[in-house]
Amino acid sequence: MECLRYHPGFGSEISSEALPGALPVGQNNPQNCPYGLYCEQLSGTAFTAPRESNRRSWLYRIRPSVVHQPFQRMSKGDLTNTFDWPPNPNQMRWKPFTMPDKPTDFVEGLHTVCGAGDPKLRNGIAIHVYTCNQSMDNKCMYNADGDFLIVPQQGALSVITEFGCLEVTSNEILVIQQGQRFSVAVSGPSRGYILEVFGAHFQLPQLGPIGANGLANPRDFLCPVAWYEDKEKPYIVVSKFQGELFSAEQDHSPFDVVGWHGNYYPYKYDLSRFMAVNAVSFDHCDPSIFTVLTAPSSTPGVALADFVIFPPRWCVQEHTFRPPWYHRNCMSEFMGLIHGRYEAKQEGFMPGGATLHSMMTPHGPDADAFSKASSAAPLSPVKLEGTQAFMFESMFSMCVTEWGEKSCLTLDPSYYKCWQGLHKHFDPTNPPAQKSFTSPTVTDQ
Repeated sequence: MECLRYHPGFGSEISSEALPGALPVGQNNPQNCPYGLYCEQLSGTAFTAPRESNRRSWLYRIRPSVVHQPFQRMSKGDLTNTFDWPPNPNQMRWKPFTMPDKPTDFVEGLHTVCGAGDPKLRNGIAIHVYTCNQSMDNKCMYNADGDFLIVPQQGALSVITEFGCLEVTSNEILVIQQGQRFSVAVSGPSRGYILEVFGAHFQLPQLGPIGANGLANPRDFLCPVAWYEDKEKPYIVVSKFQGELFSAEQDHSPFDVVGWHGNYYPYKYDLSRFMAVNAVSFDHCDPSIFTVLTAPSSTPGVALADFVIFPPRWCVQEHTFRPPWYHRNCMSEFMGLIHGRYEAKQEGFMPGGATLHSMMTPHGPDADAFSKASSAAPLSPVKLEGTQAFMFESMFSMCVTEWGEKSCLTLDPSYYKCWQGLHKHFDPTNPPAQKSFTSPTVTDQ
């Protein structure tokens, strides 16, 4: 796209003009805006939110967004925010989600896999996949319920927003925040994952003892430069509202913002820029050390959702089991694979597929990964390459939808078998030859 230019920074105050002087000087809403534009504020937080967390942008557009016909209910297909399917605590794995066999655009190709909570109450999440092969011609969408974090797995997305244009490819992510209108164009079969949060916006995690730098650095996030089109043509605006879809007609392009300023805008991030921090002594660190973005809850340290990646990195630990350990978690873990193989499951977990390990459901390396890591693997420095897995981790106990468990037809009923080869090795007659670590002897006084 010719309009592809970016501003760097995360959550920064940015001013952007497609025409010089489009932004008024010294005030937000003058009696007459430059170029005869209309002023419109898009608020992502309450007006009274603290300054450090307040998000809003001022848009200067050819027509205000209110100029459209009434919204009418439309088919939502397999998209839902109603989570009432019977619960299932089993470990779940999906083979790659199937591409459509007929023309399907991004909105039509949305399928909800699982979720929890309620957008009406502004508390919850949903996990979707998209599979599409057609561009959204003369159609745009906005999500009134929450933010979309989009993870392309196959196929590039060319995205037009009210703020400008972005292109997102595999191994990048795109965040479209609540209320922001966008349209997706594709050049072929495209597939990816979406984490939707209602009740919070994504932010960078605190770094604590890591210090001032590391993980995802703010300068590597990119938001679009102002761009507009002044076109009179029929357009459909799709609204996702309370988990349903509605459409309204208008006779002009919604992407008519000539200038904008603020700190509330869509943004993208290249996952290859992530600066991983990992152990160089012993033991596999908690996966939270790989958090790219977090959507916090009202409980400190507990997230509505974390977006975590497992990128290429050096694996340097001594005298330890290097893959992720066996685990039961008070959080829910949904994993996807963008490309390559995941270190704890070399077979069965494929790019374009997914796994869900629900709250307190045990999981961990499969039998083959355990055997290789515990006996055959040399404990020398190893570079993990050619892989990119990710995890959506959430405080919510998620319900799998009817589509996710039945209709999508890619749920793998044999997933549980990957652990059945974990046999007993216990032998009380064979004590260890030596202790790995020296510790003081403790005796009763």
